[in-house]
Amino acid sequence: MSVRADCLAGILAVVVCGLAVACSENGPTAPTPVDVQFTLSPGETAGIEGTAVGLRFDRVTGDSRCPIDGVCVQGGDAIVHISIVAPASSTVYELHTGDMRPVRHGDLTIALVELQPYPFSARPTEPAEYRATFHVTR
Repeated sequence: MSVRADCLAGILAVVVCGLAVACSENGPTAPTPVDVQFTLSPGETAGIEGTAVGLRFDRVTGDSRCPIDGVCVQGGDAIVHISIVAPASSTVYELHTGDMRPVRHGDLTIALVELQPYPFSARPTEPAEYRATFHVTR
């Protein structure tokens, strides 16, 4: 190769590398990974890092889980109501302890990990006593 060809090849390499860096800094980026777990009381909201949304634990309804001090044929179910709160909207979902199936909100997966306290037959659970643990992933 001639000196002139070497020089042009070097300049071309610098330009291509410069464009690659500029594109990677200014171009579309992949969403940041999300993998968080947190526990909330009814009415509490947790922001989900890397997103513009929060998860609010609204309430529990229909807690028919088998009491911890009871003997049951079926395990029962409790319905955990949550809201995904965004700057301009709110979307409501129900999560069930009976099947623990997660819900999808856009590119987020929200799973109920645990609902405490577990019921006792002699005493109903007051709504404010509930604590729900959620796992959010992208």
